[in-house]
Formats: sequence, C-alpha cells, structure tokens
Amino acid sequence: MSNASTPRPPAADRRPTDADQAALDQALAGLPIRRDLLIEHLHRLQDLFGGLRPGPLAALARRHNLPQAEIYEIASFYAHFEILDENAPDPRPLARICDGPICQMRGADDLIGRLEKTHRLRRVPCVGRCADAPAWLAVPQPPTPIAASRLAFPADDPLRVLDELEQSGLRGMGGAGFPTARKWRLVREQPKPRTLVVNADEGEPGTFKDRHLLIHHLPRVIAGIAIAARAIEAEAVYVYLRDEYADLIPALESAFAALPDGTPPIHLRRGAGAYVCGEETALLESLEGKRGLPRQRPPYAAEAGLFGRPTLINNVETLAWVPTILAMGGKEFAAQGRHGAAGLRLYSLSGRVRNPGIKEAPNGITTRELIEEFGGGMEAGHDLTAFLPGGASGGLLPARLADVPLTFGTLEPHGAFTGSGAVMVFSKADDLRQLALGLMGFFAHESCGQCTPCRMGCGRALDLMATPRWNRPALESLAAVMRDASICGLGQAAPNVFLSLLRHFPELVG
Repeated sequence: MSNASTPRPPAADRRPTDADQAALDQALAGLPIRRDLLIEHLHRLQDLFGGLRPGPLAALARRHNLPQAEIYEIASFYAHFEILDENAPDPRPLARICDGPICQMRGADDLIGRLEKTHRLRRVPCVGRCADAPAWLAVPQPPTPIAASRLAFPADDPLRVLDELEQSGLRGMGGAGFPTARKWRLVREQPKPRTLVVNADEGEPGTFKDRHLLIHHLPRVIAGIAIAARAIEAEAVYVYLRDEYADLIPALESAFAALPDGTPPIHLRRGAGAYVCGEETALLESLEGKRGLPRQRPPYAAEAGLFGRPTLINNVETLAWVPTILAMGGKEFAAQGRHGAAGLRLYSLSGRVRNPGIKEAPNGITTRELIEEFGGGMEAGHDLTAFLPGGASGGLLPARLADVPLTFGTLEPHGAFTGSGAVMVFSKADDLRQLALGLMGFFAHESCGQCTPCRMGCGRALDLMATPRWNRPALESLAAVMRDASICGLGQAAPNVFLSLLRHFPELVG
C-alpha cells in the first residue's frame, strides 16, 4: 500500500542541518534509537510538526544509520504519515473523514463539503466510530479520558486457566476463530523467552468493539492481558493500537504504569493506517519497525514471532473474555451461546437499525434476532434487504439468510463468514452494487502489494466490477487465483465482495 500524494525522496541523500538535528531531538525527547521504535519516531515527528519534513527525516535516517530512501519507503507505506512539501506548506489543520459504507449512508459527502474550506481533508475507510456516523477525526486528536477503576488479577494456576478456556469454547474474536486454549498451549510449549502481542488494530470497516472495550471495560482487558502473560510466562507484552485510537494513549499508558509488580513490561505501539497490519504477521513486521508485509508461513508466530521469539497474538476482545470465563466457569460461559454455538461475544451493529452500537449477545445469535432483540428493530421506513455479517470481507448476504446463526462455520456454506462480528445492515435505500464497488476499492487500496495475486487481482476485480454487465467466468477465475495464491487473508477474502453478489444478487450485475 502506498500514499500516491507522497513526494519522492531526493535523488541524492539530503544532508541534515544542525536545525534538522535539533528538531529531531525535540521530537524524540529521549526516546531510544532502536529499529523497532522507528515507526514511533515517525509518529513523534508528525505529531510535533503536523507532518514529516524532509530535513528531520534526513536526520532520522542518519541517526538510524539507514538510507534515506528506506525511511521514505517505510513512511509512505503507512497511509497516516504525510511527507510535507516544504515549498508549499498548507497551514490548515488535518482532518480524516470516513467514507466507509456506513458513513456514506449517513452523509459523509455533506460533511466533507462543510469541512473542506477549513481543513486539509483525507478520506479514510473507517475510523471505528460507526455508531456515530458520519465520523471524522481531528489530527492530532484530543485525549479521551477513561474512567479509572480497581483491577482484579485472578491468581489462578495457568493449567487451570487453560482448562477453563478449553471448556468455554472461546475462539479468537479477531476473525480467524482459532481455539484460544489450543493457541495458548502451543506457545507455552515453546522455549523461552516468550512474548505476548495484543492486536488492537481493528481495521475492518464496520468494526469498533476494541474501542468500546478499551474505554468502557479497560479493567477486563488489562486483567485478560495479565492472565495471558502469566499463563505463557511471557517476558514482555506489546500492545499494537490502531492510530485512529491515539486519543486513548494517555489513559492507557497511565493504566499500564499502575500494574502491580511482577507483571511483565507492557510496550504500547501505534499503528499508522495500514489495514493489512491487522494480519498477525504483518503486525509483527510493523512492531519491528518495518513495512507491514505479511510473512510466509511456516514458521508460525507461536514458534518464531516477534523478534524471532515464540509469540502469542490475541485481539482485545478475546483477552477481555478471559476474566469473565474464570469468574463464571468455562462450562457456564459456553452455555450462554445460542443455536449450538458456545459463549458470548460482541457484535458491532451498524446501518439501518434504530439503535446501532456494540451489542454483547449470545454467540450464534441470528442477524434477525440481533436486530430485533439488541438493535431496536429496523430504522423507521426501512426493511431488511441485505447485510454484511463480518465486515467488508464477510460477504454480502440477502435478507432470506438473516436466520442463519452468526458464528464460525455456519455462514461459510453461503459464501460468507462472521469474522470479527461486524454486522452492517442495509435496506432498499442502499445501492448494493455501489457498496460492492466501494468495498473492492478499499481492498485495492489496502493491499500491501507484496504478492501479485492480491496486488493485481484487487485492481482487476475493480475494473471488471465497473462494467455494466459483470463477466462471471472472468471474476470466478480471478477469485480462484486470489484465494489459492495470495499470501494472507486480505487477498484470500477480498473476492467475497463480488462472489456474494454473483451468488445472491445476480439481478444487480447483469
């Protein structure tokens, strides 16, 4: 992924001046010079100067003993870094405006018209505020306070923890659904030193549960982190937070600093606007100060993850359920599910419903039940026509499938999946074909470009989808190549966008 507006680096390395060195020192404020902190260094420069100026970037390259081209390569990979043109500075403050499907539904274009005279505007795919659409962020964001409360850290035996998790049926809530207890055991069996990585980089359009948990249930999240770290005997914890949630950093840092003795050190790191970094190996690359390119596997992160160490990677929601399971008991937690599924989960509900937001509901609830029991029903004047059960990549399903349970394994026969639980609801007022074009445009933009099937496939799909009548054989052949040969889940799942329309809404595509 690249930022097309980013200026190219100079043909020859720029020589940093004393003023450039001083500006760098001011921005870093004593932060160590280590490769894994490179993206943090770029954030510091941008936060202080409103963007990345060529002079301080040259000083940063010298300090790291790296070519300036490599610094530019990393900065331009991440959408939120802006390399400033020194000859034509724009003094207006920066604003990021969401143009994802829900914000478009709620008037994002009108919002852009109101703000474009006073701000430098950047369209972004999702800012994690879908229940408050249309949404935009001032850059930098003012801090959001998080209410402090007493933390409870169960002093359980790690083996008992693993047994309770196994009985609970808890699976990874980031999208892949890997059994949590099995994942923890795999890491625990590896040699020390071991590391815990918390994936707080939810970037799937329509997903905003991590933000809800960090603001309203931070003690649960921190307790889950502490229990997981103890269970695998981790020597360090890294929390990778999406940059759209940078307003939470001061409160999170205060909470982490208040942890009791014996807790491994927790390092908070910011993402920088790359959806692909939600994929666990791309996230590891980013934590190491590189472009977020997914790794070839094997080896898997459990064997050789961050800095080559055995690494447990869990997302925020997965960890937040751990203390609940230990308090309730694994079997009792499992019994909370519905339609044969186990446990509870959070659903990010948005779109044409009366009460959008985060809904704590039985795992396995149907879309119709979720809308009626937790969303207050459909918005006045709208009837359910279609829904995305798992965010942008989950596949678009018709209303007749709204009684299929939202859990792992039930939607796949229909060409969809529940993923991270982002349920977006649409009616006849919404242009589903245009929705699909927007979603495929998102994947084309967010492809990291490392592998040809995804890099070329997303763009080719977008071209084919822009024609009045879709070429079914060409799209189906393209989907097979992307699914079989893409390195990571982005390229493998992107074809769900057009395959779901071909399958369930053929009348819309000719």
